[in-house]
Amino acid sequence: MKLTTSTKPATIAVSALIALGALTACSTGEADAAARSGTSATQEAAAADEAQTPSDVLASTAWETTGATDAEGDDVPLDDDDVSAFVGWAYFDADGTFTMYDLDDSPKMQGDWTVDEEGTTRHIVAKDDAGEVQFERDSDIVTLTDEEFTYRVFPEEGNTDVYYDIVHTPTDHEEPAAS
Repeated sequence: MKLTTSTKPATIAVSALIALGALTACSTGEADAAARSGTSATQEAAAADEAQTPSDVLASTAWETTGATDAEGDDVPLDDDDVSAFVGWAYFDADGTFTMYDLDDSPKMQGDWTVDEEGTTRHIVAKDDAGEVQFERDSDIVTLTDEEFTYRVFPEEGNTDVYYDIVHTPTDHEEPAAS
């Protein structure tokens, strides 16, 4: 069949519409599945995040101490005597072990960790190189998301009026090699 100049543009337009319709009908992407199920890709991502336990979130990344605040919400310098011992790099492994380092990559502590199911308390058991327990500590978790991990410390045992919130954010800092 020979197309004339007057019918050629119309035929091309019709062919393009047919091809577009065929491509749309054959699509099997995530957007189509989400549309069929009545959920969006954002809702599916949120549901996946909710499926993570607090322990999963803590073990999902390395953490760097990036701030501290006092009970009034005021910023506290990281070299302040009340917070400096909590500053550094923290690596919580999914197997329940952890290592922490000072910001100069010198070893700080190692041991075992857990987070309760509600994500309200982190428990650490610090151990020496021989595996002997040095101390245990429970810390109230203020925030635990994939963007922030903040826990509360009380410098005076039994006094909950004075406290500091130690803020950590994800880091891509490589865990220092064991010495």
